[in-house]
Amino acid sequence: MTSTLTLSAALLGQQTLLKRVLMVLGGSLAIALAAQVSVPMLPVPMTLQTLAILMVGLTFGARMGAATLLVYLGQGAMGLPVFANGGAGLPYMMGPTGGFLLGFVAMAWIAGFASDRGWTRSVVGAVATALIASAVIYLPGLAWPAIALGKSVPELVSGWMLPFLAGDAVKSVLAALIVTGAWAAIGRRKG
Repeated sequence: MTSTLTLSAALLGQQTLLKRVLMVLGGSLAIALAAQVSVPMLPVPMTLQTLAILMVGLTFGARMGAATLLVYLGQGAMGLPVFANGGAGLPYMMGPTGGFLLGFVAMAWIAGFASDRGWTRSVVGAVATALIASAVIYLPGLAWPAIALGKSVPELVSGWMLPFLAGDAVKSVLAALIVTGAWAAIGRRKG
């Protein structure tokens, strides 16, 4: 299947190797900065990190979005303070949020997969994509503490999922509106 032009390609033109490297580094920096905007909650803080991840996936496409998240996780593994509240290193990654960190790669890939196919140019398609991509992080995010920490399903649902659903929904809609707004602006500029 031929890919539809991604938003990043529409804005930046031909994506040379240098442009791709700069996109990945810029995207990982944006995610790291968004992770520092935090509302303290237990067991994990609510950040703008997932909003930035959705934006990366929706604008870069599946391959570049996933690559950006892998670089981001690599930066954190190397000890750079890129995670929420300046978290860094392998011990942090193996902690309670480890499953969510892994889910971030899938989140970006799913958002990018839909974007690559043009499914995110409409508000409805973009919102649906962002909601699905946001929901996917809960699979590894909840499985990790269930296995590693022995948390029960009721504990996971009440403490690790329900408090974050409304915020995730708002961030999904916001990401979708930003992306579809950018597409509309490009259409007006060309028209």
